[in-house]
Amino acid sequence: MIGWLLKGRAYRIALDHPNPRSLHTSPIPRTGGLGLMFGVLAAWLLLPLPVLLWVGIGLLLMVSFLEDVYGVPLPWRLLAHFIAAGGIAMVTVYDGFGLPLVIFAIFVTVWMTNLYNFMDGSDGLAGGMALFGFFFYGFAAWLAGNEAFAVVNFCVAAAATAFLIFNFHPARVFMGDAGSIPLGFLAAALGMMGWARGDWPMWFPPLVFSPFIVDASVTLLKRLARREKFWQAHRGHYYQRLVQIGWGHRKTAWFEYALMLVAGLSALWAIGKDEFSQIVLVAGWCAAYTLGMIVFDRYWKRHSGNYVSA
Repeated sequence: MIGWLLKGRAYRIALDHPNPRSLHTSPIPRTGGLGLMFGVLAAWLLLPLPVLLWVGIGLLLMVSFLEDVYGVPLPWRLLAHFIAAGGIAMVTVYDGFGLPLVIFAIFVTVWMTNLYNFMDGSDGLAGGMALFGFFFYGFAAWLAGNEAFAVVNFCVAAAATAFLIFNFHPARVFMGDAGSIPLGFLAAALGMMGWARGDWPMWFPPLVFSPFIVDASVTLLKRLARREKFWQAHRGHYYQRLVQIGWGHRKTAWFEYALMLVAGLSALWAIGKDEFSQIVLVAGWCAAYTLGMIVFDRYWKRHSGNYVSA
């Protein structure tokens, strides 16, 4: 389907024109997310999934596609995000965990939904995170004996692999909001479902998707500290700065892929370990991310004058 979206009138449905905050230099269609998500949904037709998961994805897909084509005011987009997050949180964690955790899960899901969109700004990056993240979800579910849920996640990883054929640098298509928003929602929703069903511990989904979560969350906190309008487009993410310092899209993607692979493998390794080993692993990753960001921030501060302002 992605190939069809690159032809004829479909090519012009939604074009991403470069602006001062973009990392690309020519108009690129941002309809690839439609092909990716329709591939996922078609593969899911015979799989047992909560009705509210389908409703949430459908709502987000519709609103996000309208945003890609026409633009949708932020309050309406956020309303859709909260509705989708509320539905999946109620059916996933309410029974047995109570309302406080449901409220926490809603905000976590909304943030994951949006941060995935924030991180979709370099060729092959968001598609690669989907490939690795949902593959590790699927493998962990399979190890836990939940074959049906493993297939659910493997379907997303497979669709992301097909999308990367067209999105790896030089990208011929972007996923747009219609891809990044539902993928972020699924990263949170399926992560919660796996935890609630006992397939993995609570720390597993955040560690698997930590390359995105850490970059987006730390960047947001920095922008809030500087009293910037955090909802406006910018080029201050770590992955964007890697592109700007000369790594380019391809080298940045390979570096991020390596990070995603190591994070996912270490998370899989720790699932069957004792609680102390799991705590040490998570603490080690926190320390590694902190040290890496401190070193890069110092490098950027010394050399940022040589690059385009972020």
